[in-house]
Amino acid sequence: MTKTSAPKAKEKKLILGLPKGSLQEATFLMMKKAGFTFRADSRSYKPSVDDPTIEARLLRAQEISRYVELGLLDAGITGHDWIYENGSDVTEVSELLYAKQGMRPVRWVLAVPESSPIKSIKDLQGKRIATEAVGLTKRFLAQHDITADVEFSWGATEAKTPDLVDAIVELTETGSSLRANNLRIVETILESTTRMIANNEAWKDEWKRAKMEQISLLLKGALLAESKVLLKMNASKGNVDRIAKLLPALHAPTINPLSSDGWVAIESVVEETVVRDLIPQLKKAGAEGIIELPLNKVIP
Repeated sequence: MTKTSAPKAKEKKLILGLPKGSLQEATFLMMKKAGFTFRADSRSYKPSVDDPTIEARLLRAQEISRYVELGLLDAGITGHDWIYENGSDVTEVSELLYAKQGMRPVRWVLAVPESSPIKSIKDLQGKRIATEAVGLTKRFLAQHDITADVEFSWGATEAKTPDLVDAIVELTETGSSLRANNLRIVETILESTTRMIANNEAWKDEWKRAKMEQISLLLKGALLAESKVLLKMNASKGNVDRIAKLLPALHAPTINPLSSDGWVAIESVVEETVVRDLIPQLKKAGAEGIIELPLNKVIP
């Protein structure tokens, strides 16, 4: 008589929503630095990932918070602006400061043609406004007791002024596209950053919460490393104090003795922006064999 084996327990999975479109490339890059490699072709909405406990979905950032709130996704990465636009009741796991063009917040701005007589919010009374963020715009106008006709824009929003609408509310990182289209910013309506969010019930699940916290920790470590480098150098003990005073570290520089008597190795994590000025100062203070290394993750 053959012995049947017991059925395997169902493998636990975290259903994770990732933004498709403008934020996808930056998200995949950050995930890779965090230790998770996602791959998807241009037609795929279910990217593969090298972690069998994660099942990913690629969706428009505008939709992710709604599906997280409904429990169709356990967690997701989307902008604060879309959470606000949808009025989604979700748990915020962490803020992740990155965008499609760099490590900065994005802004929803009210813009008009350079030649427009609109100079302030008060001038919007009775005007027509086009935007993809209708709810956000209507709330902003209500806060200022302004009545205007707000219509949903399916795209090419910047091209709709002045012939079709009086003003637009558009997302921008640098404002360069608005300037290129001869548009002038009247007001910033909302500043937004990327967030990792969780379904409220999924957040109560011990395993899912631990998995989300793992991903969040590693993502924040990868983002923190984006602006930092590791400096390593050697120095005689007589120069250590002068060198240590120059080094801005997370806590303090690491100093270890070398096999050569009277010499030490020094290393420190520093902001990349200061390195070009710092290295000549370190050399002058007695540092030798200075090496600059990129970092994948920095966990404070």
